[in-house]
Amino acid sequence: MRTTTNRGLQPNVLGTFDTIVMAVAGSAPAYSLAATTAVLFGAVGLAGPAALLYCAIPMLGIVLAYARLGRIDVNAGAGYSWVGRTLHPFLGFLSGWALVFAATVFMVAGSLPAGSLTLSLFDPELAENTPLAAAVGAGWFLMMLLVVLGGARLTVRAQLVMSGVEMLILLAFVFAAVAHRGRATAFDWSWFALDHFHGPDTFAAGALIAAFYYWGWDVTSNLSEETRNSRRTAGLAALVGVGFVFLLFEAFTVAVNVLLSAEEIREAGPNVLAVLGQEIWPGVGGKLLVVAVLLSTVATLETTLLQVTRSLFAMGRDRTLPAALGLVHRRWNTPWVAIATVGGAALLMFCAAAAAGSVQRILSDAVAAIGLQIAFYYGLAGIAAVIAYKAVLFRSARNLILGGLWPLLGSAFMLWSFVESLGQLSTTAVTIGVGGLLLGVVPLLVYWRRGSDYYRPARLDAVRALEAAEGSAPATQARTGTRDKSYATDF
Repeated sequence: MRTTTNRGLQPNVLGTFDTIVMAVAGSAPAYSLAATTAVLFGAVGLAGPAALLYCAIPMLGIVLAYARLGRIDVNAGAGYSWVGRTLHPFLGFLSGWALVFAATVFMVAGSLPAGSLTLSLFDPELAENTPLAAAVGAGWFLMMLLVVLGGARLTVRAQLVMSGVEMLILLAFVFAAVAHRGRATAFDWSWFALDHFHGPDTFAAGALIAAFYYWGWDVTSNLSEETRNSRRTAGLAALVGVGFVFLLFEAFTVAVNVLLSAEEIREAGPNVLAVLGQEIWPGVGGKLLVVAVLLSTVATLETTLLQVTRSLFAMGRDRTLPAALGLVHRRWNTPWVAIATVGGAALLMFCAAAAAGSVQRILSDAVAAIGLQIAFYYGLAGIAAVIAYKAVLFRSARNLILGGLWPLLGSAFMLWSFVESLGQLSTTAVTIGVGGLLLGVVPLLVYWRRGSDYYRPARLDAVRALEAAEGSAPATQARTGTRDKSYATDF
């Protein structure tokens, strides 16, 4: 499937710990909580913890699907390659396009809060100035663009610093929230039940928003060509990352329910963490959580840039988009044309966002639109994993549950959320989400007619792929012994 236009990405740059950090940073705990908590509360009220819980269960099925697919096809395009080689190349391209489009929209959805938060540290009134917030956010975006252009090693070092400080602040506030005595609402275990949802449409809306919380862990798969022992590392890192951020999301969502009133949550909007921090630690707490959100936002801009540029690199390499996107810089080993292209597209969107209205309204529509794209390409990946491993599913109960039923549950949940939520979202959100997906049909048809080899794929089959991997890597087998023969079912 590959048609290399230049040298490849630099291999073996990332280790296991680096990849776990990328998975956590990709989900952007502080940013996701700040940008989405008020949106989630507006959709499901006090049932936020339940929405996060019931989305996490099928999301783990998608994580398992990605882990298994990554073990038989190491590819920077991830779902773009896997879906194309199992379901259909058209669906594979649209899967990759959905990620690219969602990530590009996120450049604005992520950078605007970074600009607002930076301004709020100096003058809270300036944070409400959308054009100024867009300008400052664009500055942060360009800084991360240069870091990503500088190569994977520089990216990892920057990520370790930003995510490390963010995690320390968040964990400190989790313990402080537990010790806090005041409360606006009494804790209730029913927040984790289905009782607070007012029907399937409300549940679907909450699930779609919750999917946005978790989104980003799959950056580990897009970095697989640059990761040591990536057949195992990428999936393990994603699993650890999702588990960790799930606990953080639940802890902070419960804290918001307990410590803030409904009116405070609605008025706070994307500043809800600052309001929570002020409640927990008056005078200093708000500022500290603003710093955590700012670091998280900048960190996830970096991981999203990695994800979208690696996807574009794979698509350029396969000539399903302009071949120049598959070029790699000779010194930095980064897909510099893809990085420049994303940078230019995002800057154009910054100009549009500056005139579009309030930051909160832009965030609300962007989160919903991105949620649609996420549900689409995650859903396809779950089905792809089941088809790729169909020959081994009934060899054991473990294979059937972890390799078949759970990924299939995740896929069904994501695609159901996509369809069910269409009637509940704003016209703007649906236009961005579905319209952006349909826009991908244009390059799909153009490059299909040009005869890209991607549209004549070698079918992805787990049995053949594992046999080929074992035959081509005797050194790895010697190190890992018999486990390497069963690594497809380790989880």
